[in-house]
Amino acid sequence: MGRPSYLILHGYLGSGPGHWQTWLAGRLRSGDAAVHYPDLPDAEHPRLDAWLDALAGELAAIAEPPVVLCHSLACILWMHHVAEGGMPASRVLLVAPPSESGVPDVLKSFFPAPGVTIPNARVVCSDNDPYCPEGAVSLYGPGDVLPGAGHINPDAGYGPWPAVEAWARDNVTPLAPAPAP
Repeated sequence: MGRPSYLILHGYLGSGPGHWQTWLAGRLRSGDAAVHYPDLPDAEHPRLDAWLDALAGELAAIAEPPVVLCHSLACILWMHHVAEGGMPASRVLLVAPPSESGVPDVLKSFFPAPGVTIPNARVVCSDNDPYCPEGAVSLYGPGDVLPGAGHINPDAGYGPWPAVEAWARDNVTPLAPAPAP
């Protein structure tokens, strides 16, 4: 088996330089990992079909099932990918998956989310995510609830996040909140 492969998928509007996903991509690349961190097309006005095509292209470049880390709308993208019988992942982290009631109209084409079981998946969410007012564990299955973590993005203090790196590298759970700045 070669070096580990990671696929990091951003959500609506992308993940900028201060986001935990960008931080994690840099940390994993500094080791001996192949990191795929694509800019999904038209992040401000995403279309499910375009994102699925981009995802298929990324996965075609990866020899073995990768470790997949999704944030927000990318969680729903991965659910659609699985529902369509797409390439499996070795493990999947679904961070802050949104709900149909919590997203702006521009994202409604991604919903309803397919009711699929994702093998080797873990949900991480907060108890006050404005994009999922029902609470992600009630919709998408058991997982780690980070109190007061909002949408688990830079606005909520999630830039460097050592616990997500530990999960990515070694499958360490549960995931702890990011350290205070």
